[in-house]
Parts: sequence; structure tokens; C-alpha cells
Amino acid sequence: MMIRLLLVVAFAMLLAAVSQTPASAVKEVAPGVWVRMGDNSRNQPANAGWVIFKDYVLVIDANFPWGAKEILPEIRKTSTKPIRFVFNTHYHGDHAYGGSVFTEQGAQIVCSMDCGAESVTKGQAGWDRNTATGAFSLKPYKLAHPTITFGDTMAFDDGEHRVELRLMGPGHSKGDAVAWLPKERILFTGDMCVNWNSGNNVADADADHDNWLRALDRMAALNPATVVVGHGTLGTASDLRVQHAYLADMVDTVRAGIAVSKTEEQIAQSDLTRHKIGAQKDRNAASLKAVYRKLTK
Repeated sequence: MMIRLLLVVAFAMLLAAVSQTPASAVKEVAPGVWVRMGDNSRNQPANAGWVIFKDYVLVIDANFPWGAKEILPEIRKTSTKPIRFVFNTHYHGDHAYGGSVFTEQGAQIVCSMDCGAESVTKGQAGWDRNTATGAFSLKPYKLAHPTITFGDTMAFDDGEHRVELRLMGPGHSKGDAVAWLPKERILFTGDMCVNWNSGNNVADADADHDNWLRALDRMAALNPATVVVGHGTLGTASDLRVQHAYLADMVDTVRAGIAVSKTEEQIAQSDLTRHKIGAQKDRNAASLKAVYRKLTK
């Protein structure tokens, strides 16, 4: 009897270890369209989603591998259909490094052509530099590069759901693309838009801040009802405008500082905390420096 009890307890602990995602973090934002909110406290900061088509599932952003391992059972709770495709909005590790968890299930990785090229260059280099141990080590995994790429657009459509993949970069990175669901008016932005208070990482070598601003205008013109940002809470079209204001202020501040011969350090002290996504001064300083280096190289 004691042995049976121990086995029951052990099995319950195993199930808990497989998925630690709080139920409140998984939301059905429209019939067959799901979102799993990121968890920064456990190094799974990026939001992810999936769309259940008639014959398969499309995942949006693979997260880190340890995040993908938790997302997978959440998908299985909503559908037993095969996961055939994973669309990564860009190549950064917190959105793309978990791809192999899904390719092992038979999925193919999809992203823009530029994102695909970045994956095998900068993405692979970032993976190879990883020295973390324990739960956040990449050593138990492999980096799955995209096998399907597109130029400006690509669409998945089964008559019930339509998901349009649209190139928006260069912006946050060279190959940024978004997922637009016109019927439900849902937009998955990746890191082109966030609404947490840490701001954006604007330091990618191929970031184009001016085109990023134009891309935000293009996204706002879609008039989305629901915006699934790269990091933060579920948003609306207003979050695109907030992101635009923050980034525009950053770029204008740097250009104005350069025009009067301010140094990088002087510009980095500029105050952007009036923007709700720019509450962290140290993050703002790092971003201001990145924009300065981009504009003065």
C-alpha cells in the first residue's frame, strides 16, 4: 500500500513538473485561437500563441526550449491535431530557440527570408555563446533553423481560419514579421511592440529604428481589436501607438543630442520614463546608447 501511495505521489509530481504554466496564463482570445502569456520570472518572457486549423495546429513563436516544453502540453489540452508549423516572428532566442521541441513533433519552422538568414548567422552564434548551466542551459537541445521562408507575405487559410504572415522588418531585427488574423482582427507583433515596463531591446546589429516606426504605423492601420505583444499583457491598437511614441521619442532625443554635440553618456541620461513602457531608467539608457551608436557609426 505504501509503495502504491509513493508511486501516485511521484506521478503527480511528474505531471506538475511537465507543465508549470498557471491556468490564468493560457487564454482563448477567439474560437480556436490561443495565447500563452510569457513568464519573465522563470526566463520564459515571450508570449506565444497557436491557431487550431481543421487539420493541424500553427504555433506562433517557439519561446526558449524550457518554455516550449511547457507550451506543448498546453496545446495538447486544446487539440490533438498535429502541430505542423511554427512561425517565429524573428530569430531572437526567447522567441525562436525552442523550435526543436516542436520539430521533434513533426513541425516545420517558418519565418521571413531575412529571419531565416539571421537564424543561421546571428542566431547560431548566440546559441553557441550560451554558457548557462542547469535549467537554462541550451546543451540538452539543438537549434532548429527555419525550413520554410517567405518574402513579403505568406498565408495559412482553411476557410475557417486565415493567418497572414507579413514582413515588417527591418525594425527590431532585420527579418521581423507579424501574424495577422483578419477575421478575428488579432495581431501577433513579436517584439515590434511590447507593453511591459522594460521597453524594447533596440540593439540588434540590423535594427532599423526609422523603419520600425513606419511598420508600427502600418500595423495600426490594420485597426486590430486584440494585439498580442511580444512581452507583456494582451493589448489593443492603442499599444501600437504607445510603442510608437516611446520609440519616436528615443530616436528624436538621440538625434537632437547629436545635433548639439552631446556625448553618448550625456544622451543616455535623457528621461524617457514618462512613457509607461519606459519605466526602467537603466534599460532606457542602454537603448539610447544603442540608437546613438547606430546613428553615428
